[in-house]
Amino acid sequence: MARLNLLEETRFEKLPVSVYENDRIASKKVAYRIADIIKSKDRRGENTVLGLATGATPIGVYAELIRLHKEEGLSFKNVITFNLDEYYPMQSKAQQSYVRFMDENLFNHIDIRRDNIHIPDGTLKKEVIADYCLAYERQISAVGGLDLQILGIGRTGHIGFNEPGSAPNSGTRLVTLDDLTRRDASRDFGGKENVPTKAITMGIGTIFKAKEIILMAWSKKKAPIIRKAVEGEITGNVPATYLQLSDNVEFILDSDAASELTRFYTPWLVKDCVWDASLIKKAVIWLSGKVNKPILKLTEEDYNANGMAQLVTEQGPAYDINIHVFNLLQHSITGWPGGKPNADDSQRPERSKPTLKRSLIFSPHPDDDVISMGGTFIRLVDQGHDVNVAYQTSGNTAVWDTDVLRYVEFTIDFNQSIGEDTALLESTYEKMRKFFEKKQPNDIDIKEVQNVKAFIRKSEAIAGARFAGLQDKNIHFMALPFYETGKKVKNPVTKNDVELTMKLLQEIKPQQVFAAGDFSDPHGTHIICFRIILEALTKLKETEEWTKDCWLWMYRGAWQEFEMNEIEMAVPLSPQEVNRKRHAIFKHQSQKDRPVFPGDDEREFWIRAEARNKETALNYHKLGLANYEAMEAFVRWKF
Repeated sequence: MARLNLLEETRFEKLPVSVYENDRIASKKVAYRIADIIKSKDRRGENTVLGLATGATPIGVYAELIRLHKEEGLSFKNVITFNLDEYYPMQSKAQQSYVRFMDENLFNHIDIRRDNIHIPDGTLKKEVIADYCLAYERQISAVGGLDLQILGIGRTGHIGFNEPGSAPNSGTRLVTLDDLTRRDASRDFGGKENVPTKAITMGIGTIFKAKEIILMAWSKKKAPIIRKAVEGEITGNVPATYLQLSDNVEFILDSDAASELTRFYTPWLVKDCVWDASLIKKAVIWLSGKVNKPILKLTEEDYNANGMAQLVTEQGPAYDINIHVFNLLQHSITGWPGGKPNADDSQRPERSKPTLKRSLIFSPHPDDDVISMGGTFIRLVDQGHDVNVAYQTSGNTAVWDTDVLRYVEFTIDFNQSIGEDTALLESTYEKMRKFFEKKQPNDIDIKEVQNVKAFIRKSEAIAGARFAGLQDKNIHFMALPFYETGKKVKNPVTKNDVELTMKLLQEIKPQQVFAAGDFSDPHGTHIICFRIILEALTKLKETEEWTKDCWLWMYRGAWQEFEMNEIEMAVPLSPQEVNRKRHAIFKHQSQKDRPVFPGDDEREFWIRAEARNKETALNYHKLGLANYEAMEAFVRWKF
């Protein structure tokens, strides 16, 4: 019976899928699979042949393999590896090369023989690449083929660098990269214009010959393409769908990457559900969108025709369900994000007492506060709350080099105008110019440049917070140590990051904390900053009485928005308030026109934020609620 139930739940899925709570658990499972293959073949006196991938996805797997080697004696002396791909052209010692990636993340830390490592050569002359690729295929065949190929997946659906249009029987070859693939890689190269347009990759046919194939994916960013790959029709437009033809493949996902699969996103379509309040809310909102009707106009026929007969039978009639969900949405809307004074707060998202609250807004970068919740920020100040803002990092990697020279030139001119000696400034300026002349994409800035970039972002953050109504004493710059590396890849979080956060929390003792909850930013900074806040508050809750009355609200902004069923507080903005928010964002001049790290959305941050806020308001209206100009959305973190 259990097997039948599982088949029913997964009937939309066209290949085996295993889902784990998070990427750490999933990565360890894959590492153990690899270790078992190595040990089994070692016992038989055979070599293990592994197909390896690069990028963020397999890093956890490699870290666990290193631990197994160092702590449990797993040997790689009889392991032969073939990497999937390499950019072309690419020098092996370049920061972005996959040779360097594999050395730093695996090979330098294990006992593998160097002549057993094979990675496509990005330094070849173009005219010899075709012969080289044929030889690469022959090398794989000569050692008995791949025992296991691990894969990631790109947002185009590419595996390796087999972009849309790749043939299912393709072999190792030189390919042209999709524009989206190059945009996704732009941060590693200091801009899309620096990303190579071509790569050498194993073909889909090469991958198919592996005895086992494991495709891994983590995070909600991968959820849409995972659904296409697992549940969609086989098509050259999504090369990963060809894996549906293999009998030896398994997708290993974290819960976020799996979140749009039918069994998780709309489970009522595949099984009987336990209809708790959150699932009812999600299902009714989904149904409203599916049949394009406001919630209060949904009928029993709508429920029955769309896989929700069980809900209306158990919880109906339909009108009662509709009213219940409509009221939940209505009660999430408030013009009083700090709580409405002297009001019944039993059905409001925030408490009415204390009437005036101490609110602390954490901003991972110096502009996330106004981009993501600028309207609410201004509303809290206008309504008399004691608002503080804390900028967790300097954001100094996201400033153009030309801005550095411009600001230093201004400083020199200003000092000269008031009779100050500028000799040291001019010397520093010349040092910067010489550095920029030789600087390569993603080179670490010299300390003087890092400082000026931090000063630029600090001055902009102060201007934005002042525009929102804050006094300078309520503006805090944390410069958390994990970030201050000058590098794209940041240091691990340490107790210093947490202790600095705890100290600020103890100083302010807020009743409200706002933190960035959009974890799809391409920097990865948001989720790191959120985890630091969470650890700090969790530790304080063990001993500090004031934390019992401290609520944590998550906001989102430039990168994504909460699902409608997740939103617990929606703050409506008038056209005038939208305009005030826009001008607060404009104070961040270094991020206007074209930010250094725009992600895959080329629009300016203020345009993205307004579009997202207006879309949230429109979604509420489509469900049958009032038609506001824009809305900022929040979800409360439950400890």
